[in-house]
Amino acid sequence: MLYVIGDIHGQLAQLDRALALVEADGGPDAQVVFLGDYTDRGPDSKGVIDRLMMGLDAGRNWTCIKGNHDRMFEWFMESHPRFDTHLPIELTWLHQRLGGLTTLASYGVSVDDGLRLSAVHAEAIQKVPPSHIEFLKNNQLTYQTDELFIAHAGVRPGIALDEQTEHDLLWIRQEFINDTRTHPKLIVHGHTAVKTPEHRGNRVNLDGGAGYGADLWPARFDGADCTLLTDNGPRTLNPSGSPQ
Repeated sequence: MLYVIGDIHGQLAQLDRALALVEADGGPDAQVVFLGDYTDRGPDSKGVIDRLMMGLDAGRNWTCIKGNHDRMFEWFMESHPRFDTHLPIELTWLHQRLGGLTTLASYGVSVDDGLRLSAVHAEAIQKVPPSHIEFLKNNQLTYQTDELFIAHAGVRPGIALDEQTEHDLLWIRQEFINDTRTHPKLIVHGHTAVKTPEHRGNRVNLDGGAGYGADLWPARFDGADCTLLTDNGPRTLNPSGSPQ
């Protein structure tokens, strides 16, 4: 069995809750894949990364997939901040809509209005542990089983799974979400927030909106069969779009 946890977005309490549900269901040695977006919007991105790194250091059977928000943080922390060209021209990672300021605040970086980018960046270099950036940088883009292909945002339909680009794996949305074709494997993803996880036959979306204060939904996969773990017990997620 394999467990997958969707976008965390700085919600440490929700992460701890999800991990407790996984351990209660599968024990302390359960194999877990995290779908990325560990940072931004929620109050404790630093704490989330600390928790994940501690688990990995302790030998937990965990795999951390990179999300687009994680890469935005990673790129900001380069010697010369780099911003993702996928974003609309009026947005950068530091815009309130994206949550970079909340991430920096969790490290104690001053984010007051009127500060120059150079000052914020210089303080971030001092206060964000290099090990956190290495963690984000080294996370892999995908994880596969015989039945599942796991990536943060999804895949570009019609392109072989081993030929997907990093850009699409981190950022694709409508071209993937709206496509009903069968893929070579069931795609498990996050990135596009929904009220509850969805199973659309060709894909499973586990981003339940934790970045906006909703619950984090851990899921158990037995082959391609998906079961959501909740405080009220397991709920089968059938290819009908909603949990039963």
